[in-house]
Amino acid sequence: MALTSESTTVWTGSLLEGSGTTRLDSSKVAEFPVNWKARAEGEAGTTNPEELLGAAHSACFSMALSNILTQAGHTPESIQTTAAVTFQPGEGVTGSHLLVSARVPGVTEAEFEAFADDAKANCPISQALTGIPITIEAELA
Repeated sequence: MALTSESTTVWTGSLLEGSGTTRLDSSKVAEFPVNWKARAEGEAGTTNPEELLGAAHSACFSMALSNILTQAGHTPESIQTTAAVTFQPGEGVTGSHLLVSARVPGVTEAEFEAFADDAKANCPISQALTGIPITIEAELA
């Protein structure tokens, strides 16, 4: 059965002067602010769509890698993934870079890199992002 997940943003004003709040509808996390300055220039304490996309990509990739490793007989002790999503004003999202470090008993560095490449190519969020380059640096901790 398919699951539909929702987030809600309320925006007021123009793109450059306006602002909004975003809420993850399934979360108990309070709303958090979004605005153009945070998106185009970075602003402490204010998120942007690319940060949310990075959260989705890092979580999805970590789950996919865990599954791939476990199916191959190498249950991971831990996987840490950072997804750095780049936004260029006037151009859009230009890439996602995955930085992965994991503790996986019994797997070689070469095997781990192959498993990570498989997860990068096949996690559902990576598949949804086929319009942008996705790069990866993966290493055993």
